Amino acid sequence: MSERPWLIGASALLVIALIALPLAVQGFWLYSLGLCFANGLGVLAVTFLVRYAGEVSIGHSFFVAAGAYTVAIADRSFGLSALVSVWPAVALGVLLGIGFAFPSRKLSGIYLAVTTMALALALPELILQAGPWTGGFEGLYVSRELLPGVPKPLQQYYFALAALVVATAMLGRFRQSRQGLALLTARSHPAAAEAFGIGRDWARVSAMGISGGLGAASGAALAFTSSTVSPNSFTLWTSIFLLVGSVVSVYGLTLGRALLGGAFVTLVPQLLAGSGDWIPILYGVALLAVILAGHYLPRWRAAGGSAS
Repeated sequence: MSERPWLIGASALLVIALIALPLAVQGFWLYSLGLCFANGLGVLAVTFLVRYAGEVSIGHSFFVAAGAYTVAIADRSFGLSALVSVWPAVALGVLLGIGFAFPSRKLSGIYLAVTTMALALALPELILQAGPWTGGFEGLYVSRELLPGVPKPLQQYYFALAALVVATAMLGRFRQSRQGLALLTARSHPAAAEAFGIGRDWARVSAMGISGGLGAASGAALAFTSSTVSPNSFTLWTSIFLLVGSVVSVYGLTLGRALLGGAFVTLVPQLLAGSGDWIPILYGVALLAVILAGHYLPRWRAAGGSAS
């Protein structure tokens, strides 16, 4: 608890810096940072499932796509802006998460991971089959602005940033709530949780529902920030990259950790784009370096503090 005020202060300073950042960057970097925020939400979705249910998902591109296409369809067919459609998108993500988790609530470990992978594998074909709504191979364009008179790049940047900040703030409150403590108890001490009437099946379904909602929020932010949605954006590799981002963030649910995971997923492939055949090797080296740094830096700091 003693670290919490420091963490809140650091997060507040980070938010202020990110709000002011468009004064210093424009164009490509402003767009890329918006994608970082949106992908950071997807990383949070995977991390939440790991932290509160102890499970790994390789299929979260399904929930991300649900949120993205909800925003795109609402824009094209109903004339609704992302500021309005993000809420039904999140609700749909929660319902899909619960709908998936309930029949698979007895599965865990590698069995659940493979089951979630089936979602990612089936997703592109599902999108194509719903072509009249989803636009098929061509996808959909998200054109409606949030506020007239404000440059679209700034709207995209701040929309994704606001979604990420709100999500991390709500997760911080959730961690201190009775519901959050109940989920953590069901994960770490299932027998004790059962004694207090907290079923592990209920905890799994709840965690997947919240995780699905976070994934859909990520999709909504991606749809508005990139202005387009298409089947190529939601493949098995999308799910794998989100899992990689979760590992890079060391399974943290704070704003800084989410940004770290989102930046790795978004910026590293862009920086390595000109490396040709070396891309997989360099990406793997970068991933290994970040993981080792996240694992050993706290120990080195602790050792340095003890020595002093």
